[in-house]
Amino acid sequence: MMVVGMTGGIGSGKSTAATLFAKHSVPIIDTDIIAREIVEPGMPAHTAIVEHFGNDICNDDETLNRARLKQCILQNDTDREYLETLLHPEIRASVIQKLEKLDGCYCIVVIPLLVEKGNYSMLHRTLVIDSTVDNQVSRAQQRDHMDIATIEAILTLQASREQRLARADDVIENNSRLVDLEAQVSKLHEKYMAICDQYP
Repeated sequence: MMVVGMTGGIGSGKSTAATLFAKHSVPIIDTDIIAREIVEPGMPAHTAIVEHFGNDICNDDETLNRARLKQCILQNDTDREYLETLLHPEIRASVIQKLEKLDGCYCIVVIPLLVEKGNYSMLHRTLVIDSTVDNQVSRAQQRDHMDIATIEAILTLQASREQRLARADDVIENNSRLVDLEAQVSKLHEKYMAICDQYP
């Protein structure tokens, strides 16, 4: 099976693109979803996070307050590095486990920090969902109701468009209408179906 790593900055449209690939019956593994699963109450990572950040990092139902946690790691490099060191190995291990259960021509693994953190040796190709910074900011505001300062802080920590594009085997530009994104996904799906048998 050919394994395609999909990445892009905040608000680039990764989730939308993944949904469009899924409509072509392509298996999707989303590391953001995995990251949420491994920090649910009762999981070892949840316990470690609470021990490190304190009980105030939790909501009343003991789930993590993701907005509060995000602010902590945006303001403190040591806290961010701690969280990444804790979570990324577990996320990668989960991706490998999920890949072993899949069967098909190719699959998409959505990895927001692929360029920044790398270490996904199982990938055969890298797909970048590219968007202008203005569009990224606008989408993040609409989707997550973030303030500009928070969005800019996240952008500062993420790879630049140029860095992502330098790593890309394939690029989808998401700066226009949904119908244009759909057309690009369909075209790339056809390409992937044509070349996937080249990969073990």
